[in-house]
Amino acid sequence: MTQLASGAQTRRHRPWCGAAPRHCLLLPPAPQHRARALAESASQASSLPGELQVAAEATAAALSCWEVDFCSRPLVDERGKKVWELLVCDTSGTSLRYSEYFPNNRINSAELRAALQRLAEALPGATLPTVIRFFRAPMQTIISRACAELGPSVRVLPSRRCFALQAWLQQRQATLYPSLPNFDSSAAPLVTMDPGPPQALPDALRGERWAFVSLPLEGVLQEAERVRRAEAFGSVFEPNMAGVDPAALASGGANIPGVVVLSRRADALAGWTNGLEIASLTPETRTASLLLETGVSQRWTYASWRKSAAANAEADAWQQAKAQAQGLHFLCVTADEQAPAAGFWMCRDVDAKAL
Repeated sequence: MTQLASGAQTRRHRPWCGAAPRHCLLLPPAPQHRARALAESASQASSLPGELQVAAEATAAALSCWEVDFCSRPLVDERGKKVWELLVCDTSGTSLRYSEYFPNNRINSAELRAALQRLAEALPGATLPTVIRFFRAPMQTIISRACAELGPSVRVLPSRRCFALQAWLQQRQATLYPSLPNFDSSAAPLVTMDPGPPQALPDALRGERWAFVSLPLEGVLQEAERVRRAEAFGSVFEPNMAGVDPAALASGGANIPGVVVLSRRADALAGWTNGLEIASLTPETRTASLLLETGVSQRWTYASWRKSAAANAEADAWQQAKAQAQGLHFLCVTADEQAPAAGFWMCRDVDAKAL
């Protein structure tokens, strides 16, 4: 990709038209008869109780995609061994939440498959999901094998776009685990994250020009609605369900930073880009390049710029704006600045190594 003229890079990106954002519902308590069976199952694995919450208004569509994490926690059992935990939620974090603890001698695909099967049987209609997302690359073998054993209708998808799950996990790390009697603050996760080196971007994913831009939060939410109405390719989420505080963003008057890619073949480019599980964008001034993170460990050299003090300062300012926006940012693909977005992806920086 070639860079837009320097003067064009610093302007505020014009919001496109779109509907008002949807509102999310709070998660009500789960029906007791469903929660009891799974809590009893969890108690057999650990002295810690599990939990199940299912929204009364949860639909089959809302429960069709699960975000899953299976990893050790900063907890130890009576033998001084790490306690593991299975967390499952839906992509909004409002329809389903499930946790179950495991001793470290029961960490295998068979145990995981059995737990996922028990969960499915406790849900309305006893229906398995069509997609299971996870963000820990080292767990790919166990999770993929467990999902394969659930049946051919379940697709496993390595993806760092587990924003609702990651926000829930951060909340548990901050408030729940330290309150438990077997909490061990020195117990780091056994499963660590190690993103691979940046790869060269395939030609099919290249645009002609690009720029650092920004949008008011309202403009980002309008674009998200266009994606939900299938008027554009992309992937979006409710900021508050990903751990972002929209009220704090609005009160601070911060714009949401993003990257816009302009291309004469915007529709095709957006379609190809939509095949990636886009996690985040990060400028790297050392190499004067923009890195795109996808899947669970992939990184791509998405674009580059001619190194200079001014260009590096602009990249640093964009990164600082992302931090001020609580990690929220976006990628937009469009034919030109007057055209509607052909593709729009909301992203959020999450320090997966700390989870």
